[in-house]
Amino acid sequence: MTTSAAPLPAARGTDQRDDEQLSSTGSDPTASRRSATLSGGAAPWLFLTPYLVLFLAFVVGPAIYGFWISLHDYDYTLPGKPFVGLDNYQKLFSSDSVTFEPFWMSMKATGIFMLFSVPLLLVIPLLVALVMNSRFRGRNLFRAIYFAPYVLGVAVVAVLWRFLLDANIGLVNQLLGGLGLPDDTAWLTATPAAWVALVGVTVWWTLGFNAVIYLAGLQDIPAELYEAARVDGANRSQSFRHVTLPGLRPVLAFVTMVTIIASANMFGQSYLMTRGAPGIETKTAIYYIADTGLKSFQMGDAAAMSYLLTVVLMLLSVAVFWLFRERKA
Repeated sequence: MTTSAAPLPAARGTDQRDDEQLSSTGSDPTASRRSATLSGGAAPWLFLTPYLVLFLAFVVGPAIYGFWISLHDYDYTLPGKPFVGLDNYQKLFSSDSVTFEPFWMSMKATGIFMLFSVPLLLVIPLLVALVMNSRFRGRNLFRAIYFAPYVLGVAVVAVLWRFLLDANIGLVNQLLGGLGLPDDTAWLTATPAAWVALVGVTVWWTLGFNAVIYLAGLQDIPAELYEAARVDGANRSQSFRHVTLPGLRPVLAFVTMVTIIASANMFGQSYLMTRGAPGIETKTAIYYIADTGLKSFQMGDAAAMSYLLTVVLMLLSVAVFWLFRERKA
């Protein structure tokens, strides 16, 4: 007679071992493995949950709500907020609209500010960082002096320089007069002097941040690369071109992008120093958007302007990343 009960002792042996392990450890090994797998997959999300909640509440949510506002004739002082579709965006490109000319003049003002401030905030901090990376007595004091203005708020910086640059009682004009130079320059009420003031104050205020970022990048470049360049007969300028700049490529991309975004969002200096004068020539895009939304209560128009500015900055971001991309030899 044939039977199929031969494998049963092995199965009983396996069950017996599992029972012995369960009795000795007090837990089911299969359940333990399943619990470890689940906890390993859930742990990262648990750590990310606080950030994701804040990100959704203060970034994604307001962005979606802002786009919804841009599609409505939104006046927060009135109960009715009718849907207008893309009319708020179309008005920005229609010369018949009352918002067309002032908005594009504010975009022009933003472009002028970026054109002069961004190159200076890329080059001057790099030169300062090269000096700060050298070895000399008082190096830490030198670093502190250049970074100190950055810790000040925009209100403090703008009010301070508004008094220093005052055409009548300002210290700057008094010093220029003492040197035999014109002492009646209207730094805050006439162009191009107003642009010189806004760009100069911004560079003085923020170059410390970029310099520190550059300094961190310089300290990450291996010293062996400079030694190899020196052995190959490279001078300082050649080492800077072929070692320093390639080593700073990621840092340059970051500093360039951050500087462009910060310059495009310039508001406090213009608002507190020049009030957009003369006329609205120094009223930047952010300044005009704030006026449109918070003073004229045209939140729909202001939201549409904000999203148009966002698109421009996104295109600039793409251009920067393309410019600093890794190129194959």
